[in-house]
Amino acid sequence: MKKQFLLIVITLFYLSSYSQISFKKGYFIKNSGEKIECFIKNIDWKNNPSHFNYKLSKNDNQKEATIEVVKEFGIYNIAKYQRYTVDIDMSNESINSLNQDRSPNYKKETLFLKVLIEGNADLFFYEKKNLKRYFYKTDTINIQQLIYKSYLTSSGQIAKNNTYIYQLRANLKCQNISIKDTEHLDYRTNKLVDFFIKYNKCTNSEFVNYNTKQKKDLYNLTIRPGLNISSLTLRGDYTKVKDANFDNKIGFRIGIENELILPFNKNKWAIIIEPTYQYFKSETSTISFGTKQSVKIDYNSIELPIGVRHYMFLNKNSKLFINTSWVVDFNFGSYLDYEFSKDINTSSPNSNFAIGAGYSTKKYSAEIRYYTNRNLLEKMTNDAYYKSLSIIFGYSIF
Repeated sequence: MKKQFLLIVITLFYLSSYSQISFKKGYFIKNSGEKIECFIKNIDWKNNPSHFNYKLSKNDNQKEATIEVVKEFGIYNIAKYQRYTVDIDMSNESINSLNQDRSPNYKKETLFLKVLIEGNADLFFYEKKNLKRYFYKTDTINIQQLIYKSYLTSSGQIAKNNTYIYQLRANLKCQNISIKDTEHLDYRTNKLVDFFIKYNKCTNSEFVNYNTKQKKDLYNLTIRPGLNISSLTLRGDYTKVKDANFDNKIGFRIGIENELILPFNKNKWAIIIEPTYQYFKSETSTISFGTKQSVKIDYNSIELPIGVRHYMFLNKNSKLFINTSWVVDFNFGSYLDYEFSKDINTSSPNSNFAIGAGYSTKKYSAEIRYYTNRNLLEKMTNDAYYKSLSIIFGYSIF
């Protein structure tokens, strides 16, 4: 069963190698000012890139362009990046790294900044891991960072250096913009974009909003019925008088999967949580002190897999995926029944791991999932190793 599952996973990886490369119509501008029309590999950068891959035609070989030779590049209707040498505050915003220095920790860097708004006043964004910084410029103000920094007061309280608010008040003045417009202006993309749009409208400027994207469905709720092919191996304490094997048996399972799509890298990653009801009922026999006796298992539980999923897009409407999960299992009313011995109640909770692979469309999905051994008696001297392979079908209701 495990070998067949691994073969399926390897096959999906092989097929996905043809589905991951997505080159979109774009351009780049060299240091000389020459504009090159091309196809750029769109990987929906979470962190601002320092290079990118492109093709001069769809059938051309892939090439690389770096920040040293390119001063601007873009993918039409998707994203635009421009090169600037800027002073950027490298202060760590992690609570454990804060100190009492209110001033930015500047470092001069040459970066591709992501253009969010382009008009009389331009807004830019830079992200690298946990570092997020916004920049702006106008016809009269050279590009500079909008200053925001967390720091500690002398009493150990967290305070904020919100200089960016005063920068905007001083340099982006317009009759329709009041102090209230910046009073509670968060240092976040959507809020700053809205402010720059309002300013450009107020100054009668033509502008481009590069932050406008097609609405993404970042949450999916899916009903997932399926079949479990399960087996159980019992091992007794010290002796083998309670050893028994329950062969593969088919049972029913049903889950409700909550999927949160992570909003970067072209929606290829997701967090999944799927409360699932499953059961395993079977009967076998064993030899105890030379006497044959029957053994029954009645196992009912709610599984709670918590995991990560990776998608591999085939086209706009279909995709392959793999996922791995840590599974916490809560059984109820479950027991082992030996014919000539006292019943044994199974322990709870138990845990194990699962790995799955499948195919999905906008509404429907199918998955094969393999579960590692789960010891139903892990708190006792006996062992009951339960393992299963699931065939799961899904229907998205949200």
